[in-house]
Amino acid sequence: MAKYGSEPTVASGLDQLVAENFARLRGRRVGLVTHPAAVDARLQDAAGLFSTAADVRLVAIFGPEHGLYGQAQDLESVPEQENASPVVQSYSLYGNTAASLRPTPRQLNGMDLLVIDLQDVGSRYYTFQATMKYCLEAAAPLGLPVLVLDRPNPIGGHLVEGPRLRPGYESFVGCHDLAIRHGLTIGELALIYQADLEAAGTPVDVEVLPCTGWRRTMWFEETGLPWVLPSPNMPTVETAVVYPGQCLFEGTNLSEGRGTTRPFELCGAPWLDPLEVANRMNAAELPGVIFRPARYRPTFQKHAGVDCGGVQVHVTDREAFRPVRTSLALLIEMRRLNPDQFAWRTAEYEFVKDPIAIDLLFGSDRERQAIEAGRPWQEIAAAWGDEEQAFGMRRHHAWLYE
Repeated sequence: MAKYGSEPTVASGLDQLVAENFARLRGRRVGLVTHPAAVDARLQDAAGLFSTAADVRLVAIFGPEHGLYGQAQDLESVPEQENASPVVQSYSLYGNTAASLRPTPRQLNGMDLLVIDLQDVGSRYYTFQATMKYCLEAAAPLGLPVLVLDRPNPIGGHLVEGPRLRPGYESFVGCHDLAIRHGLTIGELALIYQADLEAAGTPVDVEVLPCTGWRRTMWFEETGLPWVLPSPNMPTVETAVVYPGQCLFEGTNLSEGRGTTRPFELCGAPWLDPLEVANRMNAAELPGVIFRPARYRPTFQKHAGVDCGGVQVHVTDREAFRPVRTSLALLIEMRRLNPDQFAWRTAEYEFVKDPIAIDLLFGSDRERQAIEAGRPWQEIAAAWGDEEQAFGMRRHHAWLYE
């Protein structure tokens, strides 16, 4: 991997905007949706670069979930005073109501262009791309053009995995009918959302400033770009690799490792025997992964201050590893070992009480009902094949990179 400050193999949309000296923004009143992971190759953040660019008038900044500075944990509302910028008006797009997830016409008033620079991690649940979609929907009736600065998908763009999202199960963790692992960049997602909005009679002017040098088979380390955690529990690329599956644990009373230094790689519960879980999962011989028995004590969130037994998910072959199938198998096994203590999460989740969290994450109640009926994970995942193939074909029209 290239050293920070040396020449990377990939340039992000922000890098290209800097290289052209912000020429396409000159003389325009600009709003910016951003967060700490929106940096150039030299770790200069987008907000700072925009605020000092010549002849660019930055009129407002919007912070998504976790805040403009990435300080808030998941599901924590971010008051606008916590998003305060010293140089420009700032707004929170993650308050304490569902309405707060979208910019208002008043907030967008007076802009000539809305720029979006957010680092996605390649999973339907990850909410930054939902924030982008809501911004497109808000900009459309105002005739406000949107520029999306593209960034690499850190887990590549060549693999698709997981079920589709069915009507009635849309939410902030599933704003569009995508595979769970969608294999697209945030710019390509913007083009899918633009096309579907236009088909629904809501045209929106979207331009994507692509990356250069990125290939669909690239993992993030191959880009030479610096990794900045895009959210508090996404500290490493390894986290992003397991996240498309391990985020499903949010829909249960099992710990997904939040409150530890290895979130999503660690998972378990106080009532589980780590050696038993690891032995059973390793006996399944799932591709590209080994399960290490682990005990850990979360410092916050689920089971805070209580020792949990479980496993750490060690990916040994990223190309062979299938995170959604792996975590489905792991979830089923942990439920089977202690069925009386396992429970689905029924509390409100991302401003939705019904359907419950696991159904929002899977994209329907089909998988939960199959798990409750005792069906094996292989049978459940077999139903995804046609959906994965269909989405794999449907996404091609938005590809910016071969």
